[in-house]
Amino acid sequence: MTVVGSPHLVGLIVLAVPIGMFFGAIPGLGGKLGIVLLIPFVFGMDPLSGAVFLLAMHAVVHTGGSVPSILFGVPGTGPDAATIVDGFPMTQKGEAGRALGASLGASGFGGVVGGLFLAAMLPVLRPLVLAFSPAEFFLLAILGITFIATLSGDSLLKGLLVGMFGLMLAFVSLDPFTGVPRFTFGQLFLWDGVDVITAVLGMFAIPEMIALGVKGGSIAQIRKEAASYNLREVIDGIFDVFRHWALSVRTAVIGAVIGTIPGLGGDAASWICYGHAVQSSKDPSRFGKGAVEGVIAPETANNSKEGGSLLPTLFFGVPGSSGMAIMLGAFVMLGIQPGPMIALHGMDLVWSLIWTLMIANILAVFMFLICAPVFGKLTYVRGGLLIPFVITLAFLGSFLSHAAWENIVLLCGLGVLGYFLKKYRWPRPPFVIGLILGSIAENSLHKALAIWGPSFFLRPLSLIFIALIFGSIGVYFWRVRKNGAPQVRYDT
Repeated sequence: MTVVGSPHLVGLIVLAVPIGMFFGAIPGLGGKLGIVLLIPFVFGMDPLSGAVFLLAMHAVVHTGGSVPSILFGVPGTGPDAATIVDGFPMTQKGEAGRALGASLGASGFGGVVGGLFLAAMLPVLRPLVLAFSPAEFFLLAILGITFIATLSGDSLLKGLLVGMFGLMLAFVSLDPFTGVPRFTFGQLFLWDGVDVITAVLGMFAIPEMIALGVKGGSIAQIRKEAASYNLREVIDGIFDVFRHWALSVRTAVIGAVIGTIPGLGGDAASWICYGHAVQSSKDPSRFGKGAVEGVIAPETANNSKEGGSLLPTLFFGVPGSSGMAIMLGAFVMLGIQPGPMIALHGMDLVWSLIWTLMIANILAVFMFLICAPVFGKLTYVRGGLLIPFVITLAFLGSFLSHAAWENIVLLCGLGVLGYFLKKYRWPRPPFVIGLILGSIAENSLHKALAIWGPSFFLRPLSLIFIALIFGSIGVYFWRVRKNGAPQVRYDT
């Protein structure tokens, strides 16, 4: 209760939340850059105050990232790419206010669940984190890749081809075990692999702006007079989170669990939860055309995984995500020593951070609730004025992600490919799934084989994941046999 009873700490959270939303709303910035830029400002602070300020800022980054994702099809952060698939079509149908409300409600709900998950898992923390090994990482990645079938729309072959293309690009990098460049064609900027932010911007943002330029008009495809961008519509979107409460709870818990597993991160959490939403829906045909569940699922996961990723960061000194890796360095700089001893002597700090997570996410909802109707009106701006702004944001985001001008060339190439995929109605989400989960699967497979050999498939948790993989495939083919292929159309 230290945070709740301290006006000083509450004031720091109030200050940090809009800063975090700003870093999330500008493509290419994100929470990692936010932490790096703010570390000099917290240097010399009381350890608790500094930790609360940085965590509050980082906790709401994805809340801000949903705004450009929904309104313009430009992901504010990598994990927000999954929100585009249904959020942007809602904007095109004139439902930007409802989509923003759903994302805000889901973000707040996910953040609170993430905090509660962190509190609930404290007694069983050690066995949970240590239960996952490279074997489970590999099979969890394969489970996510099986969602390619679910997200392939009316053509499994097209979805598999696009997904395999994403997997191919995932292997462009230095070999993680020999250090030999693979498919880099002598380009140093590819040694770290294809930048996910650049790939997502190229596959989603650039094609939308090309299509908007060809079509003319504005993003929203209905007359401005027919839209009702007011607070009531945004609140209706927030209530959608509770109308689909079962999905909200499931994806929030899944996101939090994935967050506890070092090495997976928010991209995997958001896409796995989006695939789960499609797979568990009674009518998958609505997805890709503006289903509100397609906004709720990734947004709850994005925010709940922060609570999960804080677990291994604090108690084992093992960052649960790339953002938490930088947060770990900030904690050490502030004089906080993460590790098992924090369970004996630092529980006051832990509970303060749990409260910070929940308060920051709830506060972000109220702050954005006021602004959401104004943001919605941006979708009626004439394309000739909007396209240069969005293209500039996309180019800036691509460059800032790794400070490599070559990424802009890659962005343009993928943008042209993405436009033709959109034009001829080929699904694009499988590409992102293949790109993100491919490298996780490869690294984990090599480690699992080095430790156990092929017998890693017989580990108890491995058998559970294998059953889930075959169950996922079985559900897909059962639906195909019963109703025909799920008609998931991707108009975005």
